[in-house]
Amino acid sequence: MEQLEFFKQLTEATGLPGYEHEVRNVLEQAMAPLAELDHDNLGSLIARKAGDATGPKIMLAGHMDEIGFMVTQITDKGFLRFQTLGGWWDQVMLAQRVVVKTRKGDLPGVIGSKPPHVLAPEDRKKMVEKREMFIDIGVSSKEEAEEKGVVPGDPIVPVCPFTVMANEKYLLAKAWDNRFGCAVVVEVLKALQNEPHPNVFYGVATVQEEVGLRGAQTSAYAIGPDVGFALDVSIAGDTPGMKPNEAVAELGKGPVVMLYDASMVPHVGLRNLVLDVAKEEGIAVQFDAMAAGGTDAGRIHLHGKGVPSLVLSVPTRYIHSHASIIHRDDFDGVVKLMTAVVKRLDWNTVKGLTR
Repeated sequence: MEQLEFFKQLTEATGLPGYEHEVRNVLEQAMAPLAELDHDNLGSLIARKAGDATGPKIMLAGHMDEIGFMVTQITDKGFLRFQTLGGWWDQVMLAQRVVVKTRKGDLPGVIGSKPPHVLAPEDRKKMVEKREMFIDIGVSSKEEAEEKGVVPGDPIVPVCPFTVMANEKYLLAKAWDNRFGCAVVVEVLKALQNEPHPNVFYGVATVQEEVGLRGAQTSAYAIGPDVGFALDVSIAGDTPGMKPNEAVAELGKGPVVMLYDASMVPHVGLRNLVLDVAKEEGIAVQFDAMAAGGTDAGRIHLHGKGVPSLVLSVPTRYIHSHASIIHRDDFDGVVKLMTAVVKRLDWNTVKGLTR
């Protein structure tokens, strides 16, 4: 499959926390020819490719889930109240299109609230809070909504078609957080097909990262990795209004090595190894640190006696919204870097990390 078509399928698939099956189906089709497939009991997809079956276990994880919503109540007039799944900034939600996924099929909807025309002047200046919002699916009663198949617990998904932008290296889509990481796992598996690697490589697509890094914990337990990598997005600092001390990475300038987040301080030895490999391979890297938020590595590195772990990212514009943008060169750089690092992780190198 041509890569842009794969990106389209992967990003447009539905994959809210706890509802990742559509994404998993796309990934299973892509991974089945490349590795042995397994699952944990929460639904994370685990692809195993043995280079040296006696070598260390290397885990590379990207999470399948995206932020979205869940139906919690149907009003008498047929409007839907909802619970957010994952972190949303209220300001980006209003008037955005969504799809309600019911057992009878998909229903289009839009996020609404009281119009500003009826608000007092002082209230117009305030952010509308999500507890005041609702979803309009174009029916007139609770009974009509139920006839269409809506029940509490149904997932509600943001709408944003995959789009190649004016500069064809800029790619717009929903759910780059974190279909980017899932796509990298597939590409690294492809790159290792005819290349020796002194380890057992596990490419993992985890579940429920956005609500507590849950699939990373269960899949790490299933694998027992000796080294762990999480793939996730980082905040782009190249849009108007951003200050250098807020985010420094720019689209098109290369992969991002995460120096800190709220869930993990990265393993220094592993970080240095990755930087050395990047220099040897001629891959430019950027750096970032996030005072808030975490990644799957926050759970992976705590497995068992501890797992040397690191996060690699691409700078991404407008994360945790309906639409986000990444740069194709950054994606390709992460694939190249991760492939080169995996090929170097033999037992001597891995044991040297913790001496």
